[in-house]
Amino acid sequence: MPQGEGVMSIDDFGFPDEGNNPLIPPAFDVAATIITVGGVIVVLGIVATIVLAIYRAKRMSDRGQNPLTLQEDLAYRAMQSRTLAPPTTLEQRLAELDDLHRRGVISDDEHRTARAEALRA
Repeated sequence: MPQGEGVMSIDDFGFPDEGNNPLIPPAFDVAATIITVGGVIVVLGIVATIVLAIYRAKRMSDRGQNPLTLQEDLAYRAMQSRTLAPPTTLEQRLAELDDLHRRGVISDDEHRTARAEALRA
């Protein structure tokens, strides 16, 4: 069908070709590319952070840990451990060894060895 005056071309509906527009500096093409690449990098970083957080939470839950209460759990364990307990005195350690020997938990040889080690330390 021939194009006449009443028929519009498909090019009339798009954006005008601004590739040769003297009012738009050529640096705008470079800036648009840099902004696009930067945006893609930011989005990929966000996606990677989310995926890593989900992966770590899954691993922790597989080990029986709750990722939302991990700090509190570790603080509780530290408070209950002997690591933070005050050191026992020599008298307390010897009294503990004598008590174990008296109750029959350790033998005479074990009692002598443990007392010697406690006295050496």
